[in-house]
Amino acid sequence: MISAYFDQRNPERLFLTRAFFHRIDAYEVLVSEVTVAEIEQVRDLILKNEMLTLIGPFPVLRLTHISEQLAAEYVRSGAVPKSYPEDAYHLALAVTGDVDLILSWNFRHIVRRKTKDIVRMISTMRGLRQVEIATPAELL
Repeated sequence: MISAYFDQRNPERLFLTRAFFHRIDAYEVLVSEVTVAEIEQVRDLILKNEMLTLIGPFPVLRLTHISEQLAAEYVRSGAVPKSYPEDAYHLALAVTGDVDLILSWNFRHIVRRKTKDIVRMISTMRGLRQVEIATPAELL
């Protein structure tokens, strides 16, 4: 979602992401260690620094043994493809980090019915908290 704040290729998504950030003070925002690592891999140094500045004020959720196990379970269950483990980590960190809502524009692996259903089922079976999965547009 952070990259969408700067991505000019999709003007509607850019607008909606920035509109969410204008209201961000209404939320307690956290970012994952995985998000920070993804940003660190950006080759465009100006863009990388802009994204790091944008997330700078937010506390970072760190991977734990439990979140790593949960991410692996999401992959095994088919919630997230094996080739995209970072998406499973995003979800697992939200669940284990006591997050109420995870925001994403990733309709392929995160914001989709199958993923939501499997995450909800696994959380219920393990006695973990439920996390809502949505796009920034849904909060406006």
